[in-house]
Amino acid sequence: MVTMDLETRGLLRVALGVFDAPEAVLEERMRAARASGTPAIWLEELLLASVLFVGYPRALVAATALRRVEPEHADGGEPSEYAHWRDWLARGEETCRIIYGPHYERLRHNVRALHPALDTWMLVDGYGKTVSRPGLDLARRELCAVAMLVGQDAPRQLLSHLKGALNAGAAPETVEAAVALAGSEGLPEGRVAVARQLWRELRNALVHD
Repeated sequence: MVTMDLETRGLLRVALGVFDAPEAVLEERMRAARASGTPAIWLEELLLASVLFVGYPRALVAATALRRVEPEHADGGEPSEYAHWRDWLARGEETCRIIYGPHYERLRHNVRALHPALDTWMLVDGYGKTVSRPGLDLARRELCAVAMLVGQDAPRQLLSHLKGALNAGAAPETVEAAVALAGSEGLPEGRVAVARQLWRELRNALVHD
């Protein structure tokens, strides 16, 4: 299971700032993460995944900060060649099933009801092209998703990725540490309180299962 080691903590401090921290703060956290041993490829994969959670404008801010810290692209990534979209669809379905577990079919139904295009984009571009990339394991990707969602008004998505982190192999103590870390990084207290409550309810449900 993934635990809250120094490398993971450094990664999550960056993820917590991707939503709205100033570029200079992101750069400082990235430098601190690298100094604590966080691999550069983890940071690269975080900023690529951030497109899904905070959008291109903030992803570009994060990428600019990272290029100041690490001017060269890290080894271990994957080219984005759209000829492979069918492969992305297949691995996106597999990854999505891991994250959502028994709720996978209901997720697909609900997203299709919102719009069929969103369902396709979720699997191909989201879970296939992006989340299933090499370079960062799925458990840490889900912890990063939690960190990027804490500061936003998206409790359903936050709860899904709290569960997803567990389903992907993060230890419950690590998920709890990630939520606690959010409370020490200057995020709005109201949003952090929601994250704590969601995690408390999820943890209690796990105990009683």
